[in-house]
Amino acid sequence: MEAAGLCGITRAKSPRTTIPVATSDERPDLVERAFTATEPNQLWVADITYVRTAAGWVYAAFVIDVSSRRVVGWQVSKSLRTDLALDALEMGLWARRHRGHSVDGLVHHSDRGVQYVAVRYTQRLAEAGALASVGSTGDSYDNALAEAFNSLFKAELVRNKGPWKGIEDLEIAVAEYVDWFNHRRLHGEIGLVPPSEFEDDFYQHNPASAPVDALVPSL
Repeated sequence: MEAAGLCGITRAKSPRTTIPVATSDERPDLVERAFTATEPNQLWVADITYVRTAAGWVYAAFVIDVSSRRVVGWQVSKSLRTDLALDALEMGLWARRHRGHSVDGLVHHSDRGVQYVAVRYTQRLAEAGALASVGSTGDSYDNALAEAFNSLFKAELVRNKGPWKGIEDLEIAVAEYVDWFNHRRLHGEIGLVPPSEFEDDFYQHNPASAPVDALVPSL
C-alpha cells in the first residue's frame, strides 16, 4: 500500500447497541438461524442500529416481518433505553391490528440486548400472544436477517443521503425510507416485488388467512 501511495481508512469508534443482560436468561432460540416463514405475522425479527449526526449519536430500532420483508415497526431516539425498542414493537402491533391481523402465535426474534429481555418488553410480547425468541450472546448470525436490513438501511439511506444534522431530519428521512422500502423497493428474496405487494398477493391467494379488510376492494 505504501509503494502504491495508498493509505487505509480508520473506522471511528461506534457505540454499542447490544448490551447483553447481566443475569441468566432462559428464553430459547426458536429460529436457530432459519429465517423463513410461510406467511406474514409468523416470524418477526428486531434489532437496533446507530447513526452519527452532527448533534451526536441517534439510535434506530426496526421490526421486520420475515415472510414479506416488510418493516412493520420502527423508532428513532437519542437513548438506548427500552422505550426505543418497545415503541418500534408497539408500532408493529398497532399496524397489524389496525388492518385486522392477528399476531397470536407470532415468534418475535432478537438478540439478547437489555432492551429486548427487559421485563416490560417481555410482558408486551406475552400480552400480544407472541413468543419471545433470542439468539446467543454476541453472535450476529443468530439475528442475520435483521442485521442484513441494518446494512441496507446504512447503505441506502444513512451513507447515501447524509450527513445528518440531528434526530429531527433523520426521523423524517427514516419515515420516507420505510415507506419506500415497504411500497416501492423491489426485493429479490420475495420475487422482485415490494413487501406490500407481496402481502396483498399472499392474501388474495390465501383468503382463509386474510384479515377482513384485505378482502374488501379499496374505494
